[in-house]
Amino acid sequence: MPRERVLITVKTYPTLSRKYGETVCTAGVREDGSWVRIYPVPFRRLDEVEQYRKYDWIECDLVRHPKDPRPESQHPADVHQLVPVAHLDTADDWRERRRLLLGKCEVHTRLQPLIDGAKANRLSLAVFKPARITRFLWEEEEREWDPAKLAEMRNQADQGELFAEKAWRETFQVIPKLPYSFSYEFEDADGRKSKLQILDWEIGALFWTCMRRHGNDEPTALEKVRLKYEDQFLQTDLHFYLGTTQQFHFVGPNPWVIIGVLPIPHERQRELF
Repeated sequence: MPRERVLITVKTYPTLSRKYGETVCTAGVREDGSWVRIYPVPFRRLDEVEQYRKYDWIECDLVRHPKDPRPESQHPADVHQLVPVAHLDTADDWRERRRLLLGKCEVHTRLQPLIDGAKANRLSLAVFKPARITRFLWEEEEREWDPAKLAEMRNQADQGELFAEKAWRETFQVIPKLPYSFSYEFEDADGRKSKLQILDWEIGALFWTCMRRHGNDEPTALEKVRLKYEDQFLQTDLHFYLGTTQQFHFVGPNPWVIIGVLPIPHERQRELF
């Protein structure tokens, strides 16, 4: 199988898996605009030189994920291949990002075809342009990870199943659980109103950064997150990266969540493809 070249556009906030430990769902697009999901990726256990950023190109061998039926889902043959080889920046009015992500990828504006496509297992990743965003909001969640899942992970780690290197088993600390979930409420081109949760790693990282800067003052940290995702991003030509969850892909009334955002400045909205 030829090696794949993928532009990373999505890294979700880490979650816990009994089988895989702490994992990140990574997704991106090939040079022809087709989508690929790379899972599982033990991102924080990779060496520093192997850790890729959003909009890095990586080259790796991918195989069909044996337990994920979603059409774009692939499994890295070797996670240590996931090394960045180039970066797609915002130079020249975001020309190259626009060319690929808004030019070669299909940009959806209606949710119903996406919901129907998921149930028919035709797609599980997409670029989406909301017609109008009405609100950014957060809701309080459980503040700690499921103790049973943590215990099972630690048991597997002790047996060497999650961490191949002894040093990782001795030093690795599970990432803190986000105490809030964040969402956008919006309308699509049909006027359909929806509320979708944002699972992007960047929003979680922003929350923890603001907490550190403001002495663990949660109201202030939440307001800083709101300022970016509402006041700042709503001044841009905001697009969403959408993905379905494996649990609800076939059966959920709306299995889609926001796995990333693409905030293109309004003043740069001109034909660049």
